[in-house]
Amino acid sequence: MRTNLTENNLNNKTLAILKPDCTRKNLIGKVISHFQNAGFKIRGMKMIKLTEDSAKGFYEVHKERPFFNDLIIYMTSGPCVPIVLEKENAVEEFRKLIGATDPAKAEEGTIRKLYADNIQENIVHGSDSNDNALKEIAHFFSRKELLEINGWQ
Repeated sequence: MRTNLTENNLNNKTLAILKPDCTRKNLIGKVISHFQNAGFKIRGMKMIKLTEDSAKGFYEVHKERPFFNDLIIYMTSGPCVPIVLEKENAVEEFRKLIGATDPAKAEEGTIRKLYADNIQENIVHGSDSNDNALKEIAHFFSRKELLEINGWQ
């Protein structure tokens, strides 16, 4: 699925992944409504079940961390929903919306504070930098799968 995406055509975009606990709890619609209410536009979305190889590739930056194997098991345990979101300062704004990785430390009203159970099962992934957003989007979406329609709201 990888493609040659550049910063120019991904300006102000970030990747969200609704994780297996989100889909298992049937919270997809509720969580997406938070994205839209915060002004994010959906430019690509699909439901998938990550393979072990795909999950390992996506989370390769964590391969030396002690939680890596548990993360791979969790992320392959059920369907996920990768979503490309667009908004000015998308990465920063999305990180504020979802809250801290540990829901116990997340601010009130954030997605993780509202819906997450623990630091691993924390409902949603969000890119942590513009560079990583670019790589992460390319992991799940080809350029032709992203909506880039002038004037489309």
